[in-house]
Amino acid sequence: MDAQGRGRAEEIDPADQWVLNPDTGDYELRLNNSGGDSARASGVSAPRGSGRRGAGREGDGARRGTPGEGGRRSREVPRQGGRRAAQGTRGQEAAADTGAGRRKRKAPKARRKKALLWTGGVMAFLLVAVSAGGYWLYQHFNGNLSSVDIGDRGNKDVVTANAPLNILVIGTDKRTGEGNEGYGDKGSAGHADTNILFHVSKDRTNATAVSIPRDLMTNIPDCRTKQPDGSETTIPGTQNVRFNTSLGQDGRDPGCTMDTVKQLTGLSVDHFMMVDFNAVKTLSTAVGGVDICLAHAVKDDKSHLDLPAGPNTVQGEDALAFVRTRHAYTNGSDLDRIKGQQQFIGSMIKEMKSNDTLTSPKKLYKLADAATKALTVDSAINSVPKLTTLAKELTKIDTKNITFVTLPVIDNPAEPTPITVVVDPVKAPQLLSMMQEDTSLTEVAAQKKAAKSKQDALLKGTKAAAADVRVDVYNGGGIAGAAQQTVTWLQNDKGVLKSTNKANAPAKAAKTTLEYAPNQADQARALAEMMGLPASAMKPGTKDAVGLQAMVLTLGADFKGAGTPITGPTKIDIPKSSADKQVCAK
Repeated sequence: MDAQGRGRAEEIDPADQWVLNPDTGDYELRLNNSGGDSARASGVSAPRGSGRRGAGREGDGARRGTPGEGGRRSREVPRQGGRRAAQGTRGQEAAADTGAGRRKRKAPKARRKKALLWTGGVMAFLLVAVSAGGYWLYQHFNGNLSSVDIGDRGNKDVVTANAPLNILVIGTDKRTGEGNEGYGDKGSAGHADTNILFHVSKDRTNATAVSIPRDLMTNIPDCRTKQPDGSETTIPGTQNVRFNTSLGQDGRDPGCTMDTVKQLTGLSVDHFMMVDFNAVKTLSTAVGGVDICLAHAVKDDKSHLDLPAGPNTVQGEDALAFVRTRHAYTNGSDLDRIKGQQQFIGSMIKEMKSNDTLTSPKKLYKLADAATKALTVDSAINSVPKLTTLAKELTKIDTKNITFVTLPVIDNPAEPTPITVVVDPVKAPQLLSMMQEDTSLTEVAAQKKAAKSKQDALLKGTKAAAADVRVDVYNGGGIAGAAQQTVTWLQNDKGVLKSTNKANAPAKAAKTTLEYAPNQADQARALAEMMGLPASAMKPGTKDAVGLQAMVLTLGADFKGAGTPITGPTKIDIPKSSADKQVCAK
């Protein structure tokens, strides 16, 4: 409960009431002004020297003690507090600064590092985490969160250790919140209107944010959903429909959208975060406005966006109008709107990581409050500590290494006047292959060096002669006859005569793999070089092969044809933007 909720006057914001606790050396938020017993009842220790008479002015004194611009703490003592109040304040400072066994007040740098834990990373309309620094904050922010039980999908460990991390951010067009009646579809349960798959690299040096168009024609798989009574039901899949119907239609929940993304991209989704229209308004206001740029003046009667050309700062209604408008752009399409949304997201990330935000407890409190109220998440991350853990991973990424792209698409050839789109058969697989191989879209030197050393290590060592390579080939991909095609190519073009077609694999495989025994390593290196297999495809066993036992090559969905290297591309020629650079929307 905040200060006003406790009946306090003067409209004091809780974020202004930070005081130094000499027992811990930390700033803590005082939610009442009674001191002593009341402070202990709220779960916050009263500072030494702050008796009842001195504590009566604590609300004012705390505002002066808040870490402000530049992270400094004012040493002023309010006159109204009298001598006892002044002595109490000085006593707090002395306790923090001197005395054996007592902790020193934190340096500005340390306080700024703590503030970073509050904001975390941000993508789409939101990715904000808050510190569980006190029980009162934990209860308040934790109570704001909403969640959906998606069963056994995703990653229950919150953050996948030593592995890439994929988070699906969904913006729905549900008309929640005052003044949002004019947006989206009337009566809609909420489509998957804005969708961004946020792929964080294994080494946390970079991230790729892929927008999936709502009007993309795709197949939605069968989907298991949890009912209010705890039972499960399966919603039948549908073929060749808009992507946005993966949510809200026929009872589909965010887990169904996760399933659709996995089928579409070949990437497993660890978690989802969902927001609605109101989140854009509240978050952009809490952060103090988001900078955007327009190549030309815009006056859109449908979204009610009315802005001049050039740089603008938008919040509230204007922010929502900006991310919703498409008629303001040259082509008036949803793909143009996605570009505007990506610009908005990148700018919000910069604002949330700026010093103006990080050094303002008041702004951080408002931001965290708005963020947690806006969020609906999967049950695995439905708490402030878990979101904070996730945010710590995301704060490791420099904004210049966060790349925004749109899944490559082309006009739907089945429509005389195309309104919808389909996946680009050439460029989309290239992009998805790079993501599956955890290849950065930005020039991250550390990752490029690691990838090269991994591939060099794969091919380092002796290689068996082609005639000595023994391999069984299974087809786990989507190309009919791929196993026989590969065997024919290996035998006729590469001289691998001991290759055998084993037909279909027991199950479909997203990626090609080569399983081999330790005493077959020389054969594995030879086959990897012939086929252009990436290091991630190599699956060494622990027991030596016996007799005529062959290696097992399983062709996955990433197999494009015999003779075509499976190693994903290192670069791709598609439009992309960086979170640290602003391009004016056209």
